[in-house]
Amino acid sequence: MSVEHLPVNKEEPRFIVVEGPIGVGKTSLAQRLADSLSGEAVLEQVADNPFLERFYKTRSGGALPAQLYFLFQRVKQLDELRQSDLFSPVRVANFHISKDRLFAEVSLDREEFALYEQMYAKMDVDPPVPDLVIYLQSSVDELMLRIARRGNPQEKFIDRQYLEKITEAYARYYHSYDEAPLLIVNASSFDPINNDSDYAQLFDRVCQTTSGRHFFNPATAVALA
Repeated sequence: MSVEHLPVNKEEPRFIVVEGPIGVGKTSLAQRLADSLSGEAVLEQVADNPFLERFYKTRSGGALPAQLYFLFQRVKQLDELRQSDLFSPVRVANFHISKDRLFAEVSLDREEFALYEQMYAKMDVDPPVPDLVIYLQSSVDELMLRIARRGNPQEKFIDRQYLEKITEAYARYYHSYDEAPLLIVNASSFDPINNDSDYAQLFDRVCQTTSGRHFFNPATAVALA
């Protein structure tokens, strides 16, 4: 039975965040969930960041402007979301504002990070709290394969060491995360975008997860382990 365009009941989350390291499939999953829930996808405009390719190429050369560009963009999107009609449709975002500081800590040197912290504090960020966070985990090997497969020109300069640091930062952050219900998904051998069976399993868990902290290892992933 198809899960696409199902009606939303009162127990299903209204604001969902899909998170995880680069290449794990956040955007595609956020879009598919939004479609299934007759909702709206709130997506980062990564390609609009004019400093990102320079950062991936040289690291130090573009780190601070790339990070600040994303910060301003994310805060603006979340402000618009927070001020929207309370009776608006379900929204699914492919980013959590906490990721901004997570990336900043990995990407910036000490002086740059101190400046970033000052600017973040002055912005008085007050994002809406998600009803559910879906954290997609994957091995660095699989992430590297997925990044190469999708062929994004900006991402061709991402090296393994940087991706390892980002993946470790995500794992540390969500190890103690308790601000909202959390669904941790083993996405290494799991394809909820191109495999309808995988997606149906995940969609069912998403609709059921309204509190607590949960680990989801799909049947296909277990079978391939």
